[in-house]
Parts: sequence; C-alpha cells; structure tokens
Amino acid sequence: MAKHVQVDDTNPDAVHQQIEVSPELAEIVGEGPMARGEVTSKVWDYIHRNDLQAKDDGREIEPDAKLATIVGSKRVSMFQMTAKVNEHIRSPGKAGGGK
Repeated sequence: MAKHVQVDDTNPDAVHQQIEVSPELAEIVGEGPMARGEVTSKVWDYIHRNDLQAKDDGREIEPDAKLATIVGSKRVSMFQMTAKVNEHIRSPGKAGGGK
C-alpha cells in the first residue's frame, strides 16, 4: 500500500511554484497565479482543443491568431513554444518577466 507523503509547500519545486502570467497568456490559460505545470497543461489543452498540432509533424505547432500573440505567427516546435511561453510568466511580486 502506498504511503501518504506530506508536501512541503514552503519551498515548492519549479513545476508547482505559483507564477503570474502576462495578459496575452491569460487569454489562453486564465488569470494567475497558478502553478507552472498548470500553465503548461492549459496551453496544451488549448492546442488540442483548437487542433493546432501540425498534421505532418506532431512535434510542431501551427499557431492561430490568439496563440500567435505568445509564440509568433510561424510554425514552431514544442520546444520553441515552451521558450516563448516562458517569456510570459514571472514569479508573483518580482519586477520584470512577463510581457
């Protein structure tokens, strides 16, 4: 049987850290703060819901007008997309980051 593990929320890892999102990214994932992992999940939900994965290469995204405000209008790899999304997030209370 699995043991119950207590999570130390005082120092969350990067995936669980609460972050703020830019207004452009909020159009896709909703208002922050939310965990970084939740942002990633919601971006992928948006991509799947709007059928934005390239038919010939599932590793690439063909952005629509809304996603283009985050990643640009040209086809991007999922790795390029992640880098672009990261430009639209920041830790709450910190200056800079985001757009």
